[in-house]
Amino acid sequence: MDATLNNDLKTLNNLLEAALDEGLLYLNDIDNLPTSVSVKDTEGIGLLMEGQGGASALAEFKKRYSNLMVSSTGPRYFGFVTGGATPAALMGDILATIYDQNTQTTKGHGDVSAIVEFEAIHMLLDFFGLPKEAYLGGFVTGATMSNFTCLGVARQWLGKEKGIDVAKNGVSGNFKILSAVPHSSSIKALSMLGLGSSNIIKIDTVDPLREAIDINKLEKEIMTLEGTPFILISSGGTVNTVDFDDMQAIANLKKKYNFWWHVDAAFGGFAALSPDYAHLLKGWEDADSITIDAHKWLNVPYENAFFFVREEHKMLQVETFQNSNAPYLGDPMENFNYLNFLPENSRRFRALPAWFTLKAYGKLGYREIVERNIRLARQLGDFIVSSEFFELLAPVRLNTVCFTLKDGLDPHRTQAFLDALNDSGKVFMTPTVYNGRKGVRAALVNWRTSEADIRIVKDEMLIGVNKIATVWF
Repeated sequence: MDATLNNDLKTLNNLLEAALDEGLLYLNDIDNLPTSVSVKDTEGIGLLMEGQGGASALAEFKKRYSNLMVSSTGPRYFGFVTGGATPAALMGDILATIYDQNTQTTKGHGDVSAIVEFEAIHMLLDFFGLPKEAYLGGFVTGATMSNFTCLGVARQWLGKEKGIDVAKNGVSGNFKILSAVPHSSSIKALSMLGLGSSNIIKIDTVDPLREAIDINKLEKEIMTLEGTPFILISSGGTVNTVDFDDMQAIANLKKKYNFWWHVDAAFGGFAALSPDYAHLLKGWEDADSITIDAHKWLNVPYENAFFFVREEHKMLQVETFQNSNAPYLGDPMENFNYLNFLPENSRRFRALPAWFTLKAYGKLGYREIVERNIRLARQLGDFIVSSEFFELLAPVRLNTVCFTLKDGLDPHRTQAFLDALNDSGKVFMTPTVYNGRKGVRAALVNWRTSEADIRIVKDEMLIGVNKIATVWF
């Protein structure tokens, strides 16, 4: 064994304690760490012929790169609908790294950690009020792969409806996909699946100022297809304004027409936890597939999402993802193995942080997080409505605030404000465009966010306005 590696093995306890100490310094100061940093270009250092050991690597990292670590898991990081990581989720993620399982199966020799994943999926189905007997599910990296998985099975279904085994023979012909405001990850998934991102038939929204699909226009479009099967991608909370398609109306359409119904509920699905907002998802239990992110409102570390696909489609799922040229993996229907149900053959133990945090805080704990974030988003929205400087671009429907500057037709003014706000390092928001207007989006999903944080955000927004006052007047 290499001498340096052997020494690190002997001092593993000290190395892990040092790394954990560094992590705890970050977490314990998360409220004060910057949400954004300014970085000058620096030249990297090449690989050394002889390794320097773990302690030396940590010391170099602290010296050269620790100041790049922004408080993306902190209470005022409102960009990209990024959650944090609850204490229990961190526990699970640390153990997932240490155990380093390739989670695939529930029985047989070797790794059977999928038992934990099955339990986590069953808990999540109960968590969202979905019928446990109706769905199979699993964990993937994020919304892109979750949408890819669901739409991959949808592609196989659509092919079979047209007499084509797409998994074996490839895509042929024109596959119809209907949607109003699909997320970019769904469009990307369609591109990767060979369905063509430009083949989406866009359906109008109920109003130019809304992002929810117009059900009447949807049905008219369906009727023009004259019985041709299709895929419908619906929104369980749009990115800009958290608008919801009418799930119950779509469920009713599904009784009349032949289509695959996919619900992208990356973070909007968590509305199901609140009695005041669960009605937004009424009917989604009839969907063929559902995408939800764990690293958003579930607040587990990044690169974690899950999907649900109806159990009745499991053969289509196997046809889509099975390792058909690997006989050593066995019969995919005789011995369940995620190798044959998902795109990834190599899988991190992503279910473990989700299992930990669900066990630790339960449905009521998460209901409190969700309802607090919604309440605080509304407070921020009320501040914007009453302000002489800002205006909402859309009502605050759930946890996202989409706004711009009053009389801010010049997009440079809005961008200058956002730059000033983010440069403060105390809050982070992202730019957006809504109905042709340059805007700013703040998404609240972090378990730490409090009213004190909203007060800080309001103050920083006013400071940001004052910084660009010379541009305005």
